[in-house]
Amino acid sequence: MLKIRKIKVINGVYWVEIKEVNLFILCGCPADTVKHLKKRGLIEEVEKNGLNYETGPNVILLSDVLMQNGSFSNLTEFPVLQMLYLQGMLIPNHPNNTGMKPMLIGTEEQVKAQMEYIYRGNYGLVSKDEMMDAGATWEEAEEMMNVKLRFAFGKITPSNELIDKRIAKNEPVEIRDNVWIKRVAFNTYEIAYEGESVQVDLNLEAGELYDPPYQLGYHFIKREYFAVIHSGEGDGWDLHRPCMASVIVFQGKIYLIDAGPNILASLNYLGISVNEIEGIFHTHAHDDHFAGLTTLIRTDRRFKYYATPLVRMAVTKKLCALMSMQEESFSSFFDIHDLPFDEWTNVEGLEVKPIYSPHPVETNVFFFRANWIDGYKIYAHLADVTADDILQKMVVTNPNEVGITEERFEQIKAKYMYPAHLKKIDIGGGMIHGKAEDFRDDKSHKIVLAHTSKPLTIQQREVGSSAAFGMVDVLIPTNRDYLVDFAYQHLKSYFPNALESELNYLLNHPIMSYNAGSLLLKKGQESKYVYLLLTGSVEFLHAKTGKHDMLPAGSFIGFYSGYLGLHSPETYWASCNIHVLQMPSSSYQEFVARNNLYSELKRMEDNILFLQSTWLFGDVVSFPSLATISKQMQKIQLAHNYQIALFQSDKYLNNPFSANGNANEDMLHIIAGGEVSIKISDKEIEKLDTADFLGGDKTLLGKHRKFELKNVKAVLPKDTILFAIPASAVIDIPIVHWKLLETYNKRIRAIYNEL
Repeated sequence: MLKIRKIKVINGVYWVEIKEVNLFILCGCPADTVKHLKKRGLIEEVEKNGLNYETGPNVILLSDVLMQNGSFSNLTEFPVLQMLYLQGMLIPNHPNNTGMKPMLIGTEEQVKAQMEYIYRGNYGLVSKDEMMDAGATWEEAEEMMNVKLRFAFGKITPSNELIDKRIAKNEPVEIRDNVWIKRVAFNTYEIAYEGESVQVDLNLEAGELYDPPYQLGYHFIKREYFAVIHSGEGDGWDLHRPCMASVIVFQGKIYLIDAGPNILASLNYLGISVNEIEGIFHTHAHDDHFAGLTTLIRTDRRFKYYATPLVRMAVTKKLCALMSMQEESFSSFFDIHDLPFDEWTNVEGLEVKPIYSPHPVETNVFFFRANWIDGYKIYAHLADVTADDILQKMVVTNPNEVGITEERFEQIKAKYMYPAHLKKIDIGGGMIHGKAEDFRDDKSHKIVLAHTSKPLTIQQREVGSSAAFGMVDVLIPTNRDYLVDFAYQHLKSYFPNALESELNYLLNHPIMSYNAGSLLLKKGQESKYVYLLLTGSVEFLHAKTGKHDMLPAGSFIGFYSGYLGLHSPETYWASCNIHVLQMPSSSYQEFVARNNLYSELKRMEDNILFLQSTWLFGDVVSFPSLATISKQMQKIQLAHNYQIALFQSDKYLNNPFSANGNANEDMLHIIAGGEVSIKISDKEIEKLDTADFLGGDKTLLGKHRKFELKNVKAVLPKDTILFAIPASAVIDIPIVHWKLLETYNKRIRAIYNEL
């Protein structure tokens, strides 16, 4: 009988068990892994001595890299919580509390990042000083720390007291009980026990993704004046629904409330592309409300980030721990808008008021309102709240005891109960969530119950109702077609010099809808139409590279073949329900001819195709962003032995081209043909080929560059063609900025190793 059992869970995730020594290893840990394990029957509910609890993994093998194919590979917070609480490893007197702790195995860099990320996920801000740095008064910090300590059983516990670790190496390392692990190749490991062994390859193949644990129906969502789309009613354990979240539509714009795991899949089912998101309102840093932020960073523009400074700082510390980056970098990836507690703040016409909610980490719930004919319409999003009985137990009369006053308890309760036209409530129960029964006397017009994986009971249905994924509550209907506005904005960005009458000519063509899976263009097919994508996403396969890609809202489809009269070089199909401005190719060609746009569009085409072929720009960066950058690109040819200074504070680039004639302008260079050798003194550190990049470090690393490197230069061993792009043109593209930071930090480490 085999002693080691290996099971594939999903792409890039495996289960390895050695029952003889009670070792169950989860190999790979992307978002919602616990749900996949439950679906496969690898986590079960059992009973022992009258106590119900779950089985599951007790070791996690981490991926060597944080991210693969655009998705994060290591998100261990919920699996570790499942071990500590649902399996009972941390619960006093529990049969599974044997002294054995959850264990993380991986490279030193990934284990260290995960330990700090879990620590911040458990506690958020860990001292009164950190709270006061976020703007809290001493009295407020004292009270909030008292609440935090009550949730934490009186102590902020470092991760190394809760979790064991092993650093994987190229020689065998013992996990425990004569079970050994060895790193045999990049992201590939061998696990051995008593003469048996299995290999686990955590690499995703090109085009492979981590699948979400659920399938949801596709929807067409009307862009209303003020509406709430129910995009998640479950919790971190729900197998069939996304975690509690909502999407607000206000004056046609899309705002997220929280960003849970697999958020892109949820948005795709709703027919919303990531490019349509205006901003996010964030309640707190637990993974079921936070994990999607890692996805939003991998986009081509900074989203507006709305939260109180306390929540924002806790989120910053957790996210930067996970991504092993400096906390100052958070503002490089999000456009921060801090909101004060207990005040209405106008956000582009929508008013929002955050309210403090006691929770293990810093949390604010939100009230939103918009004025209309008969007064304000209010939506309340209460995730996560604390049940009355739990909060009541925190009430103390002795000021020297850890807790809250009776007066504070009543204030929190009153704020929760503030009436709204629509109120969504966390009823997850337990030690840190709310209960439906506490809102039995709530005067809100409609209450939606969420944050649970269980069916609603009869008693809960007397308080509120459930909401199906994609259901919409319209608070203020629209009398305007916002899709026409979107079309105008996109056309104006593509053709800024075109007359208004010419743009109106294009706008007069019909707006059409297509269902998910519909073919818009087939490879080799004559293009009858040019499409401007207004909502949703379209997929296509690069004819030259064979790489699968996604086009978000704002993209032109058939734009090249439209004005050249060519057959389509790729196949395009709707990845979700979409809306497009559909223009006959003949109409589009007439527009191009009348406005003398052929040469400009041809140059844009060449530049966009080149950018899409590179690792730096070819992943996630949208067509509109590529079009903007393509207009600023200039091709330059340099002779062999030309030298460019790098990583120096006084002179960053002997710049052969600049957009404004300033020879000292900081430029990013991408190799279009030839080679570049990065050297320190005369020793080669790295050789760069076509589509690799250099330069722009002054702008792109900015204040995060706390070093001075002399004698670092790029040398051209032969004649080389470069594309020069002003670094300022890409600094606000989060995914490009992050890739540059990641690459340049690796180069800097390699340079220091040679010093």
